[in-house]
Amino acid sequence: MKYLFLIRVDPEVEPDEADTDIQPWLDEMHARGARLIGDRLRPAEEAKAVKVRGQETLVSEGPFTETKELIGGFDVIECADEAEALEIAAKHPVTHFGTVEVRACWPMEP
Repeated sequence: MKYLFLIRVDPEVEPDEADTDIQPWLDEMHARGARLIGDRLRPAEEAKAVKVRGQETLVSEGPFTETKELIGGFDVIECADEAEALEIAAKHPVTHFGTVEVRACWPMEP
């Protein structure tokens, strides 16, 4: 199964430098063959939101979140089940100063 990890950070929390080294987690995930893709995102202030209402396309400037946490990046993981996805998420360094939201992807139709 594939899982999307939304990497959420609180811009008001200053992480310990030891908690920001993602390389060991990346190395383990690549060795396991679990991480399919992932990257950091540009700041929320640079985001745009698009919606269509009737025939009008509306584009809004970011940030849009109502919470104090912002999405700072993402990872797509492939693993056996939710238990393994949660185990992998718990190892992510951001969990020490932010949140990794784990979302299962719908399976692709054949």
